Amino acid sequence: RSVFEKHYGKGDIIMEAADKVINDRYDSALKEAGIIPEIEPKVDLIKCDDDNLEFSFTFIAVSNIELGEYKNLGIKKEEAKVTKKEIEHEIDHIIDNYAEIVEKDGKIKNKDIAIIDFEGFKDGVAFEGGKGENYQLEIGSNSFIPGFEEGLIGLSKGDEKDLELTFPKDYHSEELKGKDVVFKVKINEVKERVLPKMDKEFFEDLARDNVESKEDLEREVEKEIREHKQHHLDEDYTFKALDKAVSNMKIDIEDEMIDAEANAMYDSYMEKLKAQGLSEEIYFSYANTTKEDMIKEMKKEADKKIKYRYLLNEVVKKENIKATDKEAEKRVNELAEQYNIDKDQVIREFGNMEVIKYDIMIGKAVEVIKSNK
Repeated sequence: RSVFEKHYGKGDIIMEAADKVINDRYDSALKEAGIIPEIEPKVDLIKCDDDNLEFSFTFIAVSNIELGEYKNLGIKKEEAKVTKKEIEHEIDHIIDNYAEIVEKDGKIKNKDIAIIDFEGFKDGVAFEGGKGENYQLEIGSNSFIPGFEEGLIGLSKGDEKDLELTFPKDYHSEELKGKDVVFKVKINEVKERVLPKMDKEFFEDLARDNVESKEDLEREVEKEIREHKQHHLDEDYTFKALDKAVSNMKIDIEDEMIDAEANAMYDSYMEKLKAQGLSEEIYFSYANTTKEDMIKEMKKEADKKIKYRYLLNEVVKKENIKATDKEAEKRVNELAEQYNIDKDQVIREFGNMEVIKYDIMIGKAVEVIKSNK
């Protein structure tokens, strides 16, 4: 110890000991206080020396929770409706996916595919990222800046053209936003999409069960659209019911809780971006935003999430909602089959079986609120 103190100083030893005591005391302090904090407590060190350690925890928790009416909310549940136009639009999209792309003679029209060489110049100097060779561009896809694709309509294979254009004022590149440029373009090939006929061969290629005719396809597509729309309507109904129940509830939420929730939401969002290979800096540049602006915007959703959480916890207690081992095991089996993973992995993702039970109870609480009974 004497060697350590001479090298590092006594203060390091005292602070190390203090950290250990504070961490050990945290769990017992929670039990004594009888609360479940939403965020990490504030720790104030009052006294710390060779013989004495005195500190205080400041816990932030929700107080004054009073459930209002959470059943019989009078919210109408909508049923999905599918129009003939929606069915035709989706079938056109399916047919388009099976179109054959073939070279054509003649002039470029909308929806054609132009194989082009191009290079962009600003003030007579080529700019970075403005060059491409044998680039396949679908006319009307709006892949390029306004005016580029429209400027190619009417050209034929072998034609060359200078396109005088202006980059949008909100373009992500500071060097180019709002700037006048010239694109030199050469048409190497022109291709068009040839749609298939709805014959036996087409339906075989579709490989859809029980679909052998246009009428069969229309019925199948109508069913898919209805299920998709109903899913979104059901979600909308759920959140309307939750919002109504929250508006009937009295609850005091500290600003620190909302800040912590918004920061957690931000961290989770950034983790997803990093998994896709995007850094914070690149995203900020592309979305023209900042961390502060994002967190400020997320606070609205954070406030709502906290209220949802406490609403549902209170409904669980009020309705004496439980979840059995059998229900938890069933949920694990369903998720393992749905995602084709091992049951142990499902449990690890949740943390333990108690968390799975809690998730089931929260789901039951949502159903109580939605039931209108």
